[in-house]
Amino acid sequence: MNKVEMITLEKLPTNVEELKAMADLSSPFNTAALAVAAFINYEKDVNAAIEMINFLKGPQPLSVMDTQFIRDRLSGKGYVVRSYVEGTSVENDYTIPDGPIKIEVSDNPYSYTNEGYAVLYLKSSGADSPRPVTLRKKGDGTWCLWQHTFLSDVRVPKSQNPWA
Repeated sequence: MNKVEMITLEKLPTNVEELKAMADLSSPFNTAALAVAAFINYEKDVNAAIEMINFLKGPQPLSVMDTQFIRDRLSGKGYVVRSYVEGTSVENDYTIPDGPIKIEVSDNPYSYTNEGYAVLYLKSSGADSPRPVTLRKKGDGTWCLWQHTFLSDVRVPKSQNPWA
């Protein structure tokens, strides 16, 4: 297997309506990239980001524990999710480049071992290896965000690193 897809978004959505307009959830690769886009919005507008994430979660919205986990992972660390956009780096403080947004998503031979689930991997410019994201397939064939384990820490931006 080891399929790698570069998902290109013309722009980042800022609300759930914009996300829905670009949401092709027929591919787990697209859903994974859209999850990154939704989480990127968290540092600008928490409520809009939560609404977008809940849309991607399908019939199972975020729990209170999930929202606390996200808050803990991303408060003051919006760079974690920006690191998944091509063109970002530790050196440029994970600044998202102008133009279309590109997110690299891949699978491996074990990505589909549990029927109805896909564990895909997001390339981060702040980590040595891609980070997992788990998706679940609904009966209608759409893929929903199941686990957001890709929110793990990455290397600190240069401007925040006292040793840089």
